[in-house]
Amino acid sequence: MSRFDKYSPVDGGFRAPLNAAVPSGDVGKIIGVSLNGTGKVVYGAAAAVGIKGVICPVKAMNAGDPIDVMTDGEIVMATLNNGSALTAGTDYYATASAGNGDITATTTSNQYIGHTVEATRLIVRVGR
Repeated sequence: MSRFDKYSPVDGGFRAPLNAAVPSGDVGKIIGVSLNGTGKVVYGAAAAVGIKGVICPVKAMNAGDPIDVMTDGEIVMATLNNGSALTAGTDYYATASAGNGDITATTTSNQYIGHTVEATRLIVRVGR
């Protein structure tokens, strides 16, 4: 189960309310997110806004609950959302389609979120 490791609450991201509930099946997943027109966190890219950061929920959450969105930090025990291992020394992207936000090594129509050093550690650098 992926989890935030290095995260500065001062400049490593921001906190915003969820637009929709996070189901228990998404706990421990790395999900690329953006903000909708009301400033709430949504999976994938809302309209032309683009990916703003990643979330890695530690529990099921309700719509409206605040969640930390990482823009700069490290995630350990990282895996793809289907449970497959990441590859060391690889760039990773968030699927930019609305409602998705899955992590992939495929660049086409996706937005860079970071890279790996070891296969289990994702270095997040969104928006740089």
